Amino acid sequence: MKNLFITSAFLILLFASCDNNDSDPVANKLESTLVTSSNTSGKITVTDLLATTAMVKSFTIASQDAEGISYNSESDAVIVASRSNNKLETYTGIKNALKSGTDNLMLSLSSITGEFTNARETAVSGDIVVVAQDQLDSNGMVNKLFVYKKTSAGFSLLKIFTTDFKLWGIHINGNDLYAVVDLTGDIVLFKDFMNNISLTTIAATKRVTIAGLIRSHGITYSASDDIMILTDVASAASATDGGLIVIKNFSTVFNSTAASGTIAMANQIRVYGPNSMLGNPVDVAYDPVTKKIYVAERLNAGGEVLTYSFPPTSGDFAPLNVRAEAGVTSVFVLRK
Repeated sequence: MKNLFITSAFLILLFASCDNNDSDPVANKLESTLVTSSNTSGKITVTDLLATTAMVKSFTIASQDAEGISYNSESDAVIVASRSNNKLETYTGIKNALKSGTDNLMLSLSSITGEFTNARETAVSGDIVVVAQDQLDSNGMVNKLFVYKKTSAGFSLLKIFTTDFKLWGIHINGNDLYAVVDLTGDIVLFKDFMNNISLTTIAATKRVTIAGLIRSHGITYSASDDIMILTDVASAASATDGGLIVIKNFSTVFNSTAASGTIAMANQIRVYGPNSMLGNPVDVAYDPVTKKIYVAERLNAGGEVLTYSFPPTSGDFAPLNVRAEAGVTSVFVLRK
């Protein structure tokens, strides 16, 4: 997705040491945090991935159903697109909450309620937040991209773009925006999206098909590794037919594929099969340092966060770690 987020004495001390070592540049730079959201529990989770044993802390928020989570360590804030409240929401003070053992986070900023409904993903770049609205009766069956600017007072709506395809996952890379075309195996590129916010309308610069991908939801791209990762939920009713698709040297592969063309399976690393435990993987995040892939698996066991090693080849690979999380909808990794 995207482009920028148990109580344990160990976890609390670790965060405290990061805050109290301002004179230590190494301590200030070492940070790796996984954050997740849920559409059933009214909670988000925070995991310090640098801990010897990763500890998970959950916090109650004001949104029962949230998607598109991200985390900014400088502001110590998470942003979610609330589907129950139909607005963008910011929750701050995560590190202090970890120290104090607080179980809930207070809402600090939000957008106006009802500007979007049925949000599925967010993509963040600086103070710009893009929300993907998926078609539903409540929004007139219209797919839209809502562009917000974060301010000290909340989120100001800058622009609304209507798309001619069904939306789900989105990801910002530099000035470009990638989006999956739900119900298909296609992805689209909005070239120079960030510089075209002032336009009245936008159109996809390029659309390509990923061979063998039935229905994508999650999308993330690592510019440092030039790797695109997509999830395949396939049949929403099946708990066994999901998968992950990794495309190495993505910029070369994508640029060499004609508009409306197909990225062949020969250019993919595909993870499918019963060992993978993938049924409906709805979101994905990637850590370019550890090369680990994190997946929000929504169907199996009512929701699981799955961690994978980077697959060397296509195959049916089991996750390194499986953590139950009711209703998990989105995952985000901050690495600095």
